[in-house]
Amino acid sequence: MTEILSTAIIGGGFAGIGAAIRLQQRGIRDIAVLERGTRAGGTWRDNTYPGAACDIPSCLYSYSFAPNPDWSHTYSGSAEILGYIDSMVEKFELSRYLRFGHTVVDVTWHESRSLWEISVQDREPVLARTVVMASGPLANVSLPKIRGVETFAGAKIHSARWDHDYDFAGKKVAVVGTGASGVQIVPELVKVAESVKVFQRTPGWVLPRTNFRTRGLTREIYRRVPFSQSVARKAWFWGHESVALGVVWNSPLTRVVEGVSKLHLRRQVPDPWLRRQLTPEFRAGCKRLLMTSKYYPALQKDNCTLVTWPIAKISEKGIRTVEGVEHQFDAIVFATGFDVSKTGSPIPITGRDGRVLADEWSRGAHAYKSIAVSGYPNMYFTFGPNSGPGHSSALVYMEAQIDYLVDAIATAVNQNFVLDVRASVQAEYNADLQQRLTKTTWNSGCSSWYLTEDGFNATMFPGFATQYVKQLETVLLPDYSVTAASTAPVDEVVAVV
Repeated sequence: MTEILSTAIIGGGFAGIGAAIRLQQRGIRDIAVLERGTRAGGTWRDNTYPGAACDIPSCLYSYSFAPNPDWSHTYSGSAEILGYIDSMVEKFELSRYLRFGHTVVDVTWHESRSLWEISVQDREPVLARTVVMASGPLANVSLPKIRGVETFAGAKIHSARWDHDYDFAGKKVAVVGTGASGVQIVPELVKVAESVKVFQRTPGWVLPRTNFRTRGLTREIYRRVPFSQSVARKAWFWGHESVALGVVWNSPLTRVVEGVSKLHLRRQVPDPWLRRQLTPEFRAGCKRLLMTSKYYPALQKDNCTLVTWPIAKISEKGIRTVEGVEHQFDAIVFATGFDVSKTGSPIPITGRDGRVLADEWSRGAHAYKSIAVSGYPNMYFTFGPNSGPGHSSALVYMEAQIDYLVDAIATAVNQNFVLDVRASVQAEYNADLQQRLTKTTWNSGCSSWYLTEDGFNATMFPGFATQYVKQLETVLLPDYSVTAASTAPVDEVVAVV
């Protein structure tokens, strides 16, 4: 007999693990987490480059329903965050749900049986009444589209696919990209490489980050009095919430953020010309703020050089910039981020009446409250369109999404319903959302990964975290078309495989 799951969760990162925990706690246990890798962890499993760390305090970059009293520092490195994910798998006994080596290649809705069919590479398809798309926006990587990138004869290393066997000692290294990963990698490379050249397209606003070690007494108090850690988490939350006034919208507090960044730059970089090269020309918040106290000192090491000439092409021996100079290297590190699906879905999804999500999102992804898309019933997204925070922890937003989708799934599963958000409700929500986005710093004129090539913002939420969480407190059934699930034989579905 063909197995039918109540819920299939696609992706075993933070979102997938969190969803599995909350579904289990609601009594929904016939679930599976389909993970293409061999270990849970998502982006924190993949990003193991030197210096990899989170720029959100650990107390806030964790689930409120799974507190960790043993964080070693204010800001944790990738290994410790991955250990936290492993601890959740163990504590909540999730191993029984995890199916590793399951690369999902297609997801299709079958109206005749009210089921989703999930096609898995080299395996039998999986059938599920509901689906959680927890594959995440920062999952797929590729080398940047720079002319000649395939011709370079040396080592090509992407920050999210780090080659730990490559020895950088005594090597001439290029780093392409000065975003969140680039500013963490450079300070580590200058310690071992013969020389490091950093290729900067645009400078970012950099704020200092002081990473204190958590005292043993503090950890003991957190263990013995869990409420104390909850209070600390709320304090961090409200501190970050106040930052929204300076980075989400262009306000007098934006000048304060920029002033702090400029002071940080002046204190760490005495050379006026280098400071000028490192000073952004856009408003703080338009691109992601960078949190580091190590990057500027690393750039001023004797073996490090900042290159601001645009890259013309990559050659067999190195990088040629537009003024005609060829810089030769043994290795090029690409700290150029991820393939973020702003105009499509990373996995092909076919909904009602044969509609294809990638086609509907071709001009920019959109959803209802970033969670559900009309025409794709009983399917829920984590970190879907316009759920990105510019000032707070992604896990605050993700936890709200998870609790919402668990409520929706419990309704669908327990009452045998098919929930499909109404197209009119979705359109009204997104019209208001895009109007609000026009007033944010993200849409103020700079170029960033938040926007599509034609300037559509499918990434960020234009408001406070409290507003985002508030809108997801209740599943409003009138916003959905609610029908009874079909009871057609499973064979009708299997026959079309």
